[in-house]
Amino acid sequence: MHFGRKLRLGVTVGAALCALSLGLTIPTVSGASTPSGTITQAEGAGAAPNYIFPFYSGSWCTVANTSQFQQLMYRPLYWFGLGNSVLVQPKLSTGNQPVFSNGNKTVTITMKGWKFADGQVVNAEAVMFFLNMYKAVPTDFCTYTPKLGIPDQVVTAKATSANTVVIHLNAAVNPKWFLYNMLSTITPMPNTWDVTGPHTKANCAGGTYGASSTNVACTNVYNYLNKVGQEPSTFTDSMWKSGVDGPWRLTAFDDLGNATFQANPKYMGPQHAQVEYFKEVAFTTEQAEENQLQAGNIDLGTVDPSILTAPAPAPGKVGPNWGQLAQRYNLVTGEPYGFNYDVFNFGGKSPNAALMAQQYFRQALQMAVDQAAIITDVDKNYATVQDSALPYSTPASLSAPFAQPFPFNLTKAESLLTSNGWTLSGGQLSCTSPGTASGDCGAGITSGQKAALSFEWTSGTPSLDTENNAIVADWGTLGINVTHTEVTFDTIFGQCPEALAPTSTYDICSWGGGWVFAPDYLPTGEPLFLTGASSNYGDYSSATMDSLIKATLAKPIPLTAYAKYTAENAPGLWVPNPTATAEVIKTLHSSIAWFCPLENFTPEYFHY
Repeated sequence: MHFGRKLRLGVTVGAALCALSLGLTIPTVSGASTPSGTITQAEGAGAAPNYIFPFYSGSWCTVANTSQFQQLMYRPLYWFGLGNSVLVQPKLSTGNQPVFSNGNKTVTITMKGWKFADGQVVNAEAVMFFLNMYKAVPTDFCTYTPKLGIPDQVVTAKATSANTVVIHLNAAVNPKWFLYNMLSTITPMPNTWDVTGPHTKANCAGGTYGASSTNVACTNVYNYLNKVGQEPSTFTDSMWKSGVDGPWRLTAFDDLGNATFQANPKYMGPQHAQVEYFKEVAFTTEQAEENQLQAGNIDLGTVDPSILTAPAPAPGKVGPNWGQLAQRYNLVTGEPYGFNYDVFNFGGKSPNAALMAQQYFRQALQMAVDQAAIITDVDKNYATVQDSALPYSTPASLSAPFAQPFPFNLTKAESLLTSNGWTLSGGQLSCTSPGTASGDCGAGITSGQKAALSFEWTSGTPSLDTENNAIVADWGTLGINVTHTEVTFDTIFGQCPEALAPTSTYDICSWGGGWVFAPDYLPTGEPLFLTGASSNYGDYSSATMDSLIKATLAKPIPLTAYAKYTAENAPGLWVPNPTATAEVIKTLHSSIAWFCPLENFTPEYFHY
């Protein structure tokens, strides 16, 4: 959740629905009888899936591609999320729980023996296929963090039997971090994908980990699969179908992102589909989706909070439904396990990189974000305050609570700017004290330079437009002139990540969904804010941040110091994190939760 990453960078605009048990047991439905019926669910506005290969770089690392598309077909090594829990779920995983030994420097994985659609066992070689590819092209996977975890800390990885993989590391690791943020990224892959073209066999899956011949083979396989993985016309080809080990198989897909899945009768997990088809419908705007909800053409969807006639009584609670839908749909809500932020561009190609590098300037921008007003007036209480890189409901066992360091205060924001060399004249801030001494504007900022920024955000969602326009207006009262552009969700991913588009000249960008912790489920932050990390989209770098993050990866220590630094140093702009405003048609039922904090789709739990 990656915007996907997860970005699970990654994530879609709006709520995601899932069906994960509210209790401790998962209901099991026999796959013996043939299911019937169709469930139709709306995709996020302007956020349709467009990549099928479950080894994805940062540019494809979105919730729309991963947990809401790929994982319906291709089950990861370890599955996370159950009801309100975001913990690992052994029954839904293709591998048994890992065993750590040798002072937490050796990891042993044993597979359960599920099968792909082509009959191959989801075995040790299927895991090695992914590990070998990761070793060969590490920077092409969205959660890659240089020198940490998989693959850089892996000394050897080997299939010691048909169903067992043993990994030896170069240093002791925090077992929870390694499971939640490293092993969690692995998706076992079938030998039918070990090709460099149609019917052109390679040897990535069976090669020796780290050998030059394996790296060459895996690079060639990756280049081919990455190419066809972004071509919608191939998504229903036999090759992609052969790797299905989840409860759904893709039967139709078009260039707009409309997808039709059919129940997979060979699925070996605990919950078989209870309907025959599950359809994901693409929309370019929230309004278009709302029109189809009014017509009753969608079973599961979202509405923009701007159309709701009354607010929720409090964040996390449900208020009155939209009158046009109230008789046919139930309004549900839920809090995603992530955070919301806009990316600052620290890259050298931005004309304002020197300005964004000034901590005081970022802090002033943060103090001019009226989160309380946005939550009340824009989100109608369907959002929570965001002040650090941790989820709103982070348990105390992970981080102690702390006060928001920069609450909304325009007077203090103005004072912070003027005390650092800026003068307001004619409604425009200008640097009148260039230099690097205390009270000066800072390195790289010239005399007379204006405080002028460019802001880019995703189009198609009214509440996002209103929120960002309000932020821009408050910045304007400080004398910061902002020009903005609105682009499609896909365009954001081509232009926003500075690391992916090093010529980007934006100063701030927003895809409207922040970050969901998946497949990096422990919120330690290494993919996002560690220097050189693959999902460090603004090219942020801080030695202090690096040190605080690395300390949490070696031993199971609290995240409090790291979290406080993300709040104080302002590596991104913290903005309210929307909760779900999702609609479920009243004829659809489930004995389990509608909303999943990890924004997964698990429609096998739904039935009429």
